[in-house]
Amino acid sequence: MATGDALFPIMYPVTGFKLGTTSAGIKTPGRSDLVIMEIAEGSSVAALFTKNAFCAAPVIVCKEHLVRCSPRYMLINTGNANAGTGEQGLLDATHSCSALATSRGVDINAVLPFSTGVIGEYLPMDKLIAGIPQAVENLSEQGWEEAAQGILTTDTRPKGSSRQYGDDDLVTITGISKGSGMIKPNMATMLAYVATDAFVDNELLHRALTIATEASFNRITVDSDTSTNDSVVLVATGANGVAIDEVSFDTFVDQLSQVFTDLAQAIIRDGEGASKFVSVVVEQALSKAEALSVAYTIAESPLVKTALSASDPNWGRILAAVGRSDIPDLDVNLVQIFLNDVLIAEHGSRAETYSEEAGQEAMQSEDIEIRVSLSRGDHNETVWTSDLTQEYVRINAEYRT
Repeated sequence: MATGDALFPIMYPVTGFKLGTTSAGIKTPGRSDLVIMEIAEGSSVAALFTKNAFCAAPVIVCKEHLVRCSPRYMLINTGNANAGTGEQGLLDATHSCSALATSRGVDINAVLPFSTGVIGEYLPMDKLIAGIPQAVENLSEQGWEEAAQGILTTDTRPKGSSRQYGDDDLVTITGISKGSGMIKPNMATMLAYVATDAFVDNELLHRALTIATEASFNRITVDSDTSTNDSVVLVATGANGVAIDEVSFDTFVDQLSQVFTDLAQAIIRDGEGASKFVSVVVEQALSKAEALSVAYTIAESPLVKTALSASDPNWGRILAAVGRSDIPDLDVNLVQIFLNDVLIAEHGSRAETYSEEAGQEAMQSEDIEIRVSLSRGDHNETVWTSDLTQEYVRINAEYRT
């Protein structure tokens, strides 16, 4: 199950960034599950990682390597998260980097490892290492769609976004992501890789990554679970000769944020078992934190999410979620709640203009907006989520079988 258009977009290649994908048989024979990304020498690289204290071995190794060396390769496997694997997991992540580094003649620290899949199982190193030569052979600047397929786990479809802007100085930004369950990134998403051919120095690139992530991957939740492996990487190859500076920075970030938002929303549209794409908009809050507190309380309420699944306009569940979102001195008489454009509650009770028929009609849509006006400030925030279906339960109950 998924919502929205399943068509994979046109992906503009990024000069200086290549992707190669193969099947190593890590979990399912014949399925693409190993991806190598080659970064041109001299590129800038920025990354953000999960805040989960039980972060996976590859996350630990990535952080160490980023401090020591400018990355030249990224090695991604699916089917196994290499998380909760202790010292052996660290050795395996390092060994995989060494194997790729040796084959490409680079320092081991120039390789960044990433894994996604089942937690608590050791990597099948013989299969992973054996798959590296074929993935290297497949390296191509045109390899985005194959790579998008190769990083999936419970996802039902690949996720990509690509855009170009500028006239004489054309800038390309292209990226892919994966994620379907265990989604409340709290920094990024399960895995996301975005590249641009512009030149962006390390300081500006990290700033751009942080801003774009905050507006996109940090605004989604499927099930409120932050993964052990969440990672997002932004690469700037500089191959087109266009330098992003303080003057052009805002325009670049606007374009980058669009790509990030496309990828983040694609994760929600492909949320495990999802049949609804839900925008939770909170307006007129006293602060950003207050708006997000209300939005996430609604978006992560099992009662709200199951009502959405059933297309049931049970507005009392939304009202209750707003009321328990820890907002001090909230005047409930000033709160308004809308389903799409239908006013369902105000003055602390059902709106006089509301009818069950109007609410039912609003809930039939695949895309639904829950909008809450707190009428106490000027801060607005949006969180994207999905509904909670029986299919979500089935997928996760059978995840290891």
